[in-house]
Amino acid sequence: MTQLQIARQGVVSPQMKLVAEKEGLDAEVVRQGIADGTIVIPANPGHRNLQPCGIGKGLSTKVNANVGTSSDFPSLENELEKVRVVMEYKSDAVMDLSTGGDINNIRRHIIEFCPLPLGTVPIYQAAIQAVERRGAIVNMTADDIFAAIEQQAEDGVDFMTVHCGVTQRSIEHLRQQARLTNVVSRGGAFLLGWILHNESENPLYDRYDRLLEIARRYDITLSLGDGMRPGSLSDATDRCQIQELLILGELVERAWNAGVQVMVEGPGHIPLDQVVTNVQLQKRVCRGAPFYVLGPLVTDVGAGYDHISAAIGGAVAAAAGADFLCYVTPSEHLSLPTPEEVKEGIIGARIAAHAADIVKGVKGAAEWDRRMSLARRNLDWDEQIRLSMDPAKGRRLHDRFAGKAGTCSMCGPYCAMALVEKYLGISLEKCPH
Repeated sequence: MTQLQIARQGVVSPQMKLVAEKEGLDAEVVRQGIADGTIVIPANPGHRNLQPCGIGKGLSTKVNANVGTSSDFPSLENELEKVRVVMEYKSDAVMDLSTGGDINNIRRHIIEFCPLPLGTVPIYQAAIQAVERRGAIVNMTADDIFAAIEQQAEDGVDFMTVHCGVTQRSIEHLRQQARLTNVVSRGGAFLLGWILHNESENPLYDRYDRLLEIARRYDITLSLGDGMRPGSLSDATDRCQIQELLILGELVERAWNAGVQVMVEGPGHIPLDQVVTNVQLQKRVCRGAPFYVLGPLVTDVGAGYDHISAAIGGAVAAAAGADFLCYVTPSEHLSLPTPEEVKEGIIGARIAAHAADIVKGVKGAAEWDRRMSLARRNLDWDEQIRLSMDPAKGRRLHDRFAGKAGTCSMCGPYCAMALVEKYLGISLEKCPH
């Protein structure tokens, strides 16, 4: 049975109990959220070492980090190092987007190595195998797609991005829209080419019941991908994007009716003043299903610093109700990320998620900041470093030019905290907070 089916029977599963303990909530709150479809717990029973994670309404905002090989860099060792970084810097989930090397072997090693919920995009593997076996992506068959999905489900994948909303109708909206950047989703592009070449409907949409049967059997959480997401600010919130969202809203309800957990992916490149509108629109159309946002990036010119652009958009989106932030690294749009860039992407996304959790009133979020402020007032550098998201970097920066008498090298004897203590005559130990 799936977590959704269990929750609807009024039963609290071990996974629900663990999530509730992590969140500091009553387990019944988590169970009810899953039953309502506003919370998901991606938890394939085949992922033996999984540490369950809840995503959705009333829970802390979660962060995902992408790893994966390319045809130019197919090294398993390099990707496992990235996964190690993902775990060290406390991402909540990881996606394997490998497109090079022995994809099955890479995925299985990551599942065995990593206890975080693992996501994939099965159309990547189906398309690559179609090139190898049939000469072109457009020669891929529907059976090829579903075989890749089932293989990955058997391996223990917990959630899958499936681009079910790239349909003949949404492609027609794309033709009419005259976008600046057309389609930037790799999976969306694969399916668009297949649909046009074969003059047939997207198998993931046309045979959605077959997809639901596999997802139900393995308790795969479907992440309905936004293959028509805008790749530039100029294309944001257009008819093509909204048409796809309307399709996904219908598919959310069909998944729920089949007992399958589901969340919805969102844009993309979005101007800052449209971020809240996009979140509200998704929540309305998809009836509160968890929202997984890719960024969103709020400017197109942040190349080399797109993790900052994404953190700005992610904080606004999550504060407005988005539940799951996909990190963006500094190398986005430019190259495959290094382990160090993976770390930077995670930290940026975690800052965005935490900023939103303070606004959402998530239990313990504001308390973390209060304790940091007290440590700063007390000039307690060890505690400040311990409480930071990246303690190693905090220690390195502070010790680089350590100040005298407990102050930092920025202010030295002119430290505001120390001066005010002296002038007011209030010792730090007597602080009422």
